Amino acid sequence: MKLKQIFWGASVALMCSCQSTPKNISYFQDLEQYIANAPPSQTNLSPVIYCGDQLVISVVASAANQEIVQQFNISQNYLVDVEGYIDYPMLGRIRLAGKTKLEAKDCLTDSISTYLTKPIVNVQFPGQRVTMLGEVNRPGPQYISNDRLTILEAIGAAGDLTIFGNRKNVLIIRETNGQKEFGYIDLTKADVFSSPYYYLQQNDVIVVDANGTRKKASNFGSAENYMLSVYSTVLSTISILSSTIIAIMNMR
Repeated sequence: MKLKQIFWGASVALMCSCQSTPKNISYFQDLEQYIANAPPSQTNLSPVIYCGDQLVISVVASAANQEIVQQFNISQNYLVDVEGYIDYPMLGRIRLAGKTKLEAKDCLTDSISTYLTKPIVNVQFPGQRVTMLGEVNRPGPQYISNDRLTILEAIGAAGDLTIFGNRKNVLIIRETNGQKEFGYIDLTKADVFSSPYYYLQQNDVIVVDANGTRKKASNFGSAENYMLSVYSTVLSTISILSSTIIAIMNMR
């Protein structure tokens, strides 16, 4: 009976030592509290045009003006240059950086109305490009065809963070008017929804650092990793033997 108790205690101890619950893995751990005290929702979520953005612009007008319409539609793809301008047919350089899509549409409509009667101008983003680096399952550039891109959508496109990703200190690198900007968000807290970095901008770079477990493991060389593997195998074997012996004793 005493031997049985010893083996049972050893088995439980081994299972407890081998089992560890990862900390800081769950997202938005204080979500209920955040909902109870949530700030007013943002009403103006229109994306703003920035230098380096790609725009798709098309013009439609009455049949009587088709020759002029074709001149405006010679190209529909435009790059906003480093000074915030596009080169538009017949109108020349037009500054669109800093405007929303609606403001850009109104600006172009006013200028095009000089040549066409009641033109319909469409301004679209062909998609957003951000880059995910670090502890994500699919690092690299992510192309998402949304006007408004959130950090959660970008993480989803990258296959989520790995189990070794540090969810408490995610870095966002952003360039605004030629200046680098660095921000951090904590994905374990629900106030990420109120962060100025919740909505991403074109060409943002998101860097997910490794957590403490991954960093400690990286300090081991190949020999240490081999010994750790052997140790883990031995513990597993002992655990199985303990369970087997206990089962045999229970059958007596």
